[in-house]
Amino acid sequence: MNLPNKLTMLRVLMIPLFVILALVQRQWAQYMALFVYILACLTDMLDGKIAREWHMITDFGKFADPIADKLLVMSALVVLVDSGRMPAWVCIVMLAREFIISGLRMVAASGGKVIAAATLGKLKTVFQMSATIALFLLVPVAGRPLLGHFGVVLANLLMYIAAVLTIVSGVEYIFKNFDCISNM
Repeated sequence: MNLPNKLTMLRVLMIPLFVILALVQRQWAQYMALFVYILACLTDMLDGKIAREWHMITDFGKFADPIADKLLVMSALVVLVDSGRMPAWVCIVMLAREFIISGLRMVAASGGKVIAAATLGKLKTVFQMSATIALFLLVPVAGRPLLGHFGVVLANLLMYIAAVLTIVSGVEYIFKNFDCISNM
C-alpha cells in the first residue's frame, strides 16, 4: 500500500475518533474534535497531491479516496445536526447530492465513462469543509461563541453558500452527464 492510500485509510480511521469527541458536550472535546477533523481534511488534500505528483494513483485510491471523503463530511454533517448547529434540511440536501452523484458515477462507470470532479464540485467541497470547520469553531454547544454573534453569522453564511454550491454543482453534474441517465 503506497503513501497516498495509507493517508486515505488514516482518514477513515480518524472518523470514529472525530465523532466520539464531537458528541461530547464540552468545549475541550469540541476543540479536539475540530483538530481531528482538520487533520483528516488535510490528509485529503495531501493524499491527492502526493498521488498526482509522484504518479502513485491506484485503482484502490480512486475507489477509497472519494468514499473516505464522503464518510468524513457526512459524519460531520450528522454531528452538526445532532448538536443543533445545522438545520436538518441543509444536511439532507448535502447528503442527497452526494448519493445522487455517486449513483450517477456508478452508472457512468458501468458504461465505461469516468466522471471527473468539476470545478464547481471542488469548490463545493472546499465550502462544505470550511463551513463545517466554522460551525464547530464558531457555534459552540457549550460556552460562548468564539467571535460572538459575528462568528455565528459567518459560520451560517458559509453553510448556506455550501448548500447553494451543493445544489448548483449537483445540477451541473446531472446536465453534463445526462447521456448516462438517458441511455439506461
